[in-house]
Amino acid sequence: MNIISLGEALIDFKAKGHLLFQGYEGGSPMNVAIASAKLGGKVGFGGQVSSDLFGQALRDYLKKNNVDTNFLLEHPAPSTLAFVAEIDGQAHFTFISNDAANTLYDPQPRPTFPDSLRFLQFGSISLLVEPTSSSIVDIVKKHRERVTIVLDPNVRPSVTPDKQAFMKSLESWISLAHILKISSQDLDWLYPNEPYEETAKKYLELGAGLVLITDGDKGVTLYRKGHDNLHVAAPRVNVVDTVGAGDTFTGSLMVALLEYKNLNLSGDDWRKVLSFATHAAAFNCTRAGANPPTKDELSDFMKTRSA
Repeated sequence: MNIISLGEALIDFKAKGHLLFQGYEGGSPMNVAIASAKLGGKVGFGGQVSSDLFGQALRDYLKKNNVDTNFLLEHPAPSTLAFVAEIDGQAHFTFISNDAANTLYDPQPRPTFPDSLRFLQFGSISLLVEPTSSSIVDIVKKHRERVTIVLDPNVRPSVTPDKQAFMKSLESWISLAHILKISSQDLDWLYPNEPYEETAKKYLELGAGLVLITDGDKGVTLYRKGHDNLHVAAPRVNVVDTVGAGDTFTGSLMVALLEYKNLNLSGDDWRKVLSFATHAAAFNCTRAGANPPTKDELSDFMKTRSA
């Protein structure tokens, strides 16, 4: 196992019409795990799902996609349900999650992940509730000295009533991250009208090893101390759905980085890694729901884009 994603798994109900919704397995950390596994990573998922019918569907989905569930707990509390609609090209969410199984994650003792682990990813709404938030942070701290920590806060304003408290907590999570991936949509809510480069510099000062800011169809920009910013454009596609695109980016990023021993890559290597991740995210947008490409699908897609 070389990648573990830690956090929530839930059911996304995607709007198909007036009060008409289609259910999909989802949750940002689970989407990341699925994306990594479909691209060939040896992936595990850590968290807690319900014993209800939705929880069983989530467990089955992980296993079907070759994600290890040895670190996935089960609880009789209900599953979290998320309702999502596209508004002006952005995904907007409403969550039903009070006392849901994923919000009650509190493993005792905290798990110890295998020596083979290279990347541990965390973030999203799991960090907004206790005891799950403290549990995840404890586990991240336990493993930080020997694995690369990847954070995607995946900001959800609809379930973040106290913005200032969230921003303070975010700073503490960023200080744990070797890689911070954050979207322009997140930043526009957190720091309206602040240039992304200024925010990235602030995050690097807080302790993030490097910062990746994704900006939809505009691509991604890498910020590192002592280096020029590096921008990689996103390929153009006919967008069906943007749900899961950011998660696919994160999952494919970790898979691409497995090729390297550390994060001290040349500019050319970073372009290669980020191109891989942006193509995977773009491919995800060509299908409904979070539906990342397989290794073969992405290879074929990238060939057509370079032809």
